[in-house]
This record gives sequence, C-alpha cells and structure tokens, in this order.
Amino acid sequence: MTAAIDARGLGKRYQGRWALQECTMSIPAGHVVGLVGPNGAGKSTLLNLAVGLLAPTGGTVRVFGGPPGASRARIGFVAQDAPLYAGLSVADHLTLGARLNPAWDPAYAAGRVRRLGLDLRRRAGRLSGGQRAQLALTLALAKRPDLLVLDEPVASLDPLARREFLDDLAGAVAARATSVVLSSHLVTDLERICDHLIVLGAGRVQLAGRIADLLATRRDGTTLEDLVLTTLRRVRPAETETIA
Repeated sequence: MTAAIDARGLGKRYQGRWALQECTMSIPAGHVVGLVGPNGAGKSTLLNLAVGLLAPTGGTVRVFGGPPGASRARIGFVAQDAPLYAGLSVADHLTLGARLNPAWDPAYAAGRVRRLGLDLRRRAGRLSGGQRAQLALTLALAKRPDLLVLDEPVASLDPLARREFLDDLAGAVAARATSVVLSSHLVTDLERICDHLIVLGAGRVQLAGRIADLLATRRDGTTLEDLVLTTLRRVRPAETETIA
C-alpha cells in the first residue's frame, strides 16, 4: 500500500541552522499518527514540508507516492492556532471553502456547523478558542481529504474543549478511514486517538512505529508518556521540559 507520507533523508535549514535533518520515515495510509516532540524539534517544519508549504533543503518527501503539491487537493491542513479570517463570518468561511475545494461537501459542512451550534453570522474573530478550532476542523474535513494534517490544533484549548475536539475528530476520521497526522505536546491526547507514533528530537526522528508494538517491547508497565520522555532524555535532557 502506498504510504500517506514517505520521507527519505528529508531536511530543512533556516539561515544555517537545521530545523529538520536526515528525516527518514513512512506514515501508513489509513492510520492516525501522533507526532510529538519538544519545542524546536522540527514538528511544524515536517508538517509544512509534507503539505507543500515549504520546499526541502535536502532529501525528499512524497505524499501518496507523488510530490506534495500534486496532492494538495487531497490534503486537509489545520495549522497552529487554527488560523481563520477574523473579519469573515462562519458562513463566509463555508462559502470560501466551497469555492476553493473541488470536492467540497456543503451538506457535511452545514450539518457539522449546525450540530456544533455555531452562529453562521458570527465573525471568526469573535468565536471562542474551541469554536475556532472546530470551525477550522470543519473546513478541513468538508474538503473530504484523504490525508488530514493537524499541527497542535488543541494547544490553546481548555481540557473540556480539547476532549470534545478530539472525540469529534475520532468520529469523523473513523467514518471515512482518513489518514491523519496529529502533532501535539500532550501525549495523553495522542494515546487516546492515535495508533502510530513518531517522536522528533533535535531535528531528527528518534522513535517511530505502531504504538502497540512500541509498548510491547517494554515489560515493566511503561506508559506511552514514559517511553516518549525516556527517548527524549537520551537526546537532550532539557528538551523534555516542554513535554506534558
């Protein structure tokens, strides 16, 4: 089966500093993959390379067997802080989504907004953090993507809003067997929804695999969070301070 994302020696350098280096990994199609690592580990860089918003300095990245740009219509992307147009209403965002995406599902988008209780007339800048995150997810899902890429979409949400977002995400992707890559600092969130894990540290892949297999190698009751922290401590002890 063609991988959703396949990277070989992938690297990105900014002004002489490598944000991501020698990244080799394969993300299987049809799975929910958690991406975890401390600030500055290269998570956002990797995701932006995968969706074609950045060009690599070295190596290659393929999405469903082709260059990211060729698969853009098949990718739904929610960047950090769920960026929306503050001056546009919820209805305006749905109209924009329909114009920009050939496979847009208007019935799904309208039904999801209605179920979430979002006021179509309200401007995005006046929505709560949880509502903005849900609207951004609606726009990504209504595109009917084969690959959904989420860069810390729940980082600014309170625990209840975060749980509602993740539960909603789990239901949505299960209905269509969408491939998902979800970046987060919160390992407990990833454990609830993901079946694969990638750990980045110091700009490199430090651990990757099916979560059940990674934990099966430990027979001492090690949790997923323990495994992540142990992996990152071997890279640089200070990097574990931002993992929660």
